[in-house]
Amino acid sequence: MPSGQESIFPEYETETSQTSKLLRKFKEMPFVPIGMAGFAVLVGYGLYKLKHRGDMKMSLHLIHVRVAAQGFVVGALTCGVLYSMFREHMLKPK
Repeated sequence: MPSGQESIFPEYETETSQTSKLLRKFKEMPFVPIGMAGFAVLVGYGLYKLKHRGDMKMSLHLIHVRVAAQGFVVGALTCGVLYSMFREHMLKPK
């Protein structure tokens, strides 16, 4: 890049690792990793319980696991949006 030009996107051109970018995003939006972790835990639990599902059909069990995992993610994202709205509008000094 010529020295006389300024960068259009300076935050993307700095030398930062993927880990630091990930940690920065987690600090900006804390409910996203909570949703991801909850999704992983619910899917893991559903797969564990797949062995002990009784007489329930496999497809029905997998549908229940999917709905529970999606519900947790949507709930976490909704809480994150409400938290960010509260932080911007209620705690913002005038």
